[in-house]
Amino acid sequence: MSADPNRRDRPSGLSGSRRPRVHGPERRSSPRLATFDYIGPHAYSITVNTAAKQRAFTNEAVVHECLDALAEACSKHGFVVHAYCFMPDHLHLLIEGSESSSLASMTKRFKQLSSYRYKKRTGHSLWQRSYYDHVLRQEEDRNVVAEYIWNNPVQAA
Repeated sequence: MSADPNRRDRPSGLSGSRRPRVHGPERRSSPRLATFDYIGPHAYSITVNTAAKQRAFTNEAVVHECLDALAEACSKHGFVVHAYCFMPDHLHLLIEGSESSSLASMTKRFKQLSSYRYKKRTGHSLWQRSYYDHVLRQEEDRNVVAEYIWNNPVQAA
Protein backbone atom coordinates (compact mmCIF):
# COMPACT_ATOMS: atom_id res chain seq x y z
CA MET A 1 0.00 0.00 0.00
CA SER A 2 1.53 3.34 -1.04
CA ALA A 3 1.33 6.50 1.06
CA ASP A 4 -1.05 9.24 -0.09
CA PRO A 5 1.06 12.41 -0.75
CA ASN A 6 -1.93 14.65 0.11
CA ARG A 7 -2.55 13.07 3.50
CA ARG A 8 -1.37 14.97 6.54
CA ASP A 9 -0.83 12.79 9.56
CA ARG A 10 -2.10 14.11 12.86
CA PRO A 11 -0.48 13.59 16.20
CA SER A 12 -2.07 10.77 18.17
CA GLY A 13 -5.14 11.76 20.13
CA LEU A 14 -6.39 14.24 17.50
CA SER A 15 -9.10 13.33 15.06
CA GLY A 16 -11.15 15.04 12.42
CA SER A 17 -10.46 18.60 11.29
CA ARG A 18 -10.62 20.28 14.70
CA ARG A 19 -7.56 22.08 15.95
CA PRO A 20 -6.46 21.75 19.55
CA ARG A 21 -7.68 24.58 21.80
CA VAL A 22 -5.15 26.95 23.19
CA HIS A 23 -6.16 28.01 26.66
CA GLY A 24 -5.60 31.45 28.13
CA PRO A 25 -6.69 34.99 27.33
CA GLU A 26 -7.06 35.87 23.67
CA ARG A 27 -4.41 38.40 22.72
CA ARG A 28 -5.40 41.23 20.40
CA SER A 29 -2.88 43.64 19.06
CA SER A 30 -3.31 47.16 20.38
CA PRO A 31 -4.08 49.92 17.89
CA ARG A 32 -2.04 52.33 20.08
CA LEU A 33 1.53 53.37 19.32
CA ALA A 34 3.88 51.38 21.54
CA THR A 35 6.35 54.25 21.93
CA PHE A 36 3.83 56.99 22.79
CA ASP A 37 2.15 57.47 26.19
CA TYR A 38 -0.95 59.47 25.05
CA ILE A 39 -0.55 61.86 27.98
CA GLY A 40 -0.07 65.61 27.69
CA PRO A 41 -0.92 68.50 25.37
CA HIS A 42 -1.50 66.54 22.17
CA ALA A 43 -4.23 66.74 19.55
CA TYR A 44 -5.95 63.57 18.36
CA SER A 45 -8.32 62.54 15.62
CA ILE A 46 -10.48 59.75 17.07
CA THR A 47 -13.02 57.39 15.52
CA VAL A 48 -15.26 55.32 17.78
CA ASN A 49 -17.51 52.67 16.21
CA THR A 50 -20.77 51.35 17.59
CA ALA A 51 -21.07 47.70 18.59
CA ALA A 52 -22.21 45.48 15.71
CA LYS A 53 -22.41 48.56 13.43
CA GLN A 54 -25.76 49.49 14.95
CA ARG A 55 -27.15 52.79 13.65
CA ALA A 56 -27.52 54.28 17.14
CA PHE A 57 -26.90 57.88 16.13
CA THR A 58 -29.95 58.15 13.90
CA ASN A 59 -31.74 58.82 17.21
CA GLU A 60 -31.29 62.46 18.22
CA ALA A 61 -31.76 61.70 21.93
CA VAL A 62 -28.84 59.23 21.82
CA VAL A 63 -26.64 61.87 20.18
CA HIS A 64 -27.51 64.40 22.91
CA GLU A 65 -26.78 61.85 25.66
CA CYS A 66 -23.40 61.12 24.05
CA LEU A 67 -22.60 64.83 23.75
CA ASP A 68 -23.37 65.27 27.46
CA ALA A 69 -21.12 62.31 28.31
CA LEU A 70 -18.37 63.68 26.05
CA ALA A 71 -18.54 67.13 27.66
CA GLU A 72 -18.35 65.59 31.13
CA ALA A 73 -15.42 63.29 30.28
CA CYS A 74 -13.48 66.04 28.49
CA SER A 75 -14.01 68.48 31.34
CA LYS A 76 -12.87 65.95 33.95
CA HIS A 77 -9.74 64.97 31.99
CA GLY A 78 -8.67 68.35 30.57
CA PHE A 79 -9.61 67.94 26.90
CA VAL A 80 -11.14 70.43 24.47
CA VAL A 81 -13.31 69.25 21.57
CA HIS A 82 -12.42 71.14 18.38
CA ALA A 83 -14.69 69.18 16.02
CA TYR A 84 -17.07 66.23 16.07
CA CYS A 85 -19.41 64.43 13.71
CA PHE A 86 -21.90 61.70 14.56
CA MET A 87 -22.45 59.32 11.68
CA PRO A 88 -25.16 56.63 11.98
CA ASP A 89 -22.73 53.98 13.28
CA HIS A 90 -19.63 55.87 14.44
CA LEU A 91 -18.29 59.11 15.89
CA HIS A 92 -15.40 61.29 14.67
CA LEU A 93 -13.65 63.63 17.12
CA LEU A 94 -10.84 66.16 16.99
CA ILE A 95 -9.73 66.75 20.57
CA GLU A 96 -6.78 68.34 22.31
CA GLY A 97 -5.48 67.66 25.80
CA SER A 98 -3.74 69.75 28.44
CA GLU A 99 -0.45 69.01 30.21
CA SER A 100 -1.86 66.22 32.41
CA SER A 101 -4.54 64.88 30.03
CA SER A 102 -4.72 61.13 29.43
CA LEU A 103 -6.44 60.01 26.24
CA ALA A 104 -7.07 56.53 27.65
CA SER A 105 -8.72 57.92 30.81
CA MET A 106 -10.90 60.35 28.89
CA THR A 107 -12.11 57.83 26.29
CA LYS A 108 -12.73 55.23 28.99
CA ARG A 109 -14.86 57.70 30.96
CA PHE A 110 -16.73 58.88 27.86
CA LYS A 111 -17.51 55.35 26.71
CA GLN A 112 -18.55 54.27 30.22
CA LEU A 113 -20.93 57.19 30.70
CA SER A 114 -22.50 57.06 27.24
CA SER A 115 -22.71 53.26 27.20
CA TYR A 116 -24.39 53.14 30.60
CA ARG A 117 -27.04 55.65 29.50
CA TYR A 118 -27.58 53.87 26.18
CA LYS A 119 -27.87 50.41 27.74
CA LYS A 120 -30.34 51.74 30.31
CA ARG A 121 -32.44 53.11 27.43
CA THR A 122 -32.17 50.20 24.96
CA GLY A 123 -30.73 47.15 26.72
CA HIS A 124 -27.86 47.01 24.20
CA SER A 125 -24.17 47.86 24.33
CA LEU A 126 -23.24 51.03 22.48
CA TRP A 127 -19.55 50.83 21.62
CA GLN A 128 -17.07 48.50 20.01
CA ARG A 129 -14.24 47.31 22.28
CA SER A 130 -11.61 49.92 21.32
CA TYR A 131 -11.26 53.03 19.15
CA TYR A 132 -9.01 54.36 16.40
CA ASP A 133 -6.75 57.32 17.02
CA HIS A 134 -4.34 59.46 15.07
CA VAL A 135 -1.93 61.67 16.98
CA LEU A 136 -1.64 64.95 15.09
CA ARG A 137 1.92 66.00 14.46
CA GLN A 138 2.94 69.64 14.86
CA GLU A 139 2.93 70.26 11.11
CA GLU A 140 -0.56 68.85 10.63
CA ASP A 141 -3.18 71.54 10.30
CA ARG A 142 -6.02 71.08 12.78
CA ASN A 143 -8.30 73.08 10.47
CA VAL A 144 -7.79 70.52 7.68
CA VAL A 145 -8.64 67.66 10.06
CA ALA A 146 -11.70 69.55 11.35
CA GLU A 147 -12.89 70.17 7.78
CA TYR A 148 -12.50 66.45 7.03
CA ILE A 149 -14.61 65.58 10.09
CA TRP A 150 -17.32 68.13 9.31
CA ASN A 151 -17.47 67.05 5.65
CA ASN A 152 -17.70 63.35 6.51
CA PRO A 153 -21.49 63.17 5.96
CA VAL A 154 -21.05 64.71 2.51
CA GLN A 155 -18.30 62.24 1.62
CA ALA A 156 -20.41 59.31 2.85
CA ALA A 157 -23.41 60.26 0.69
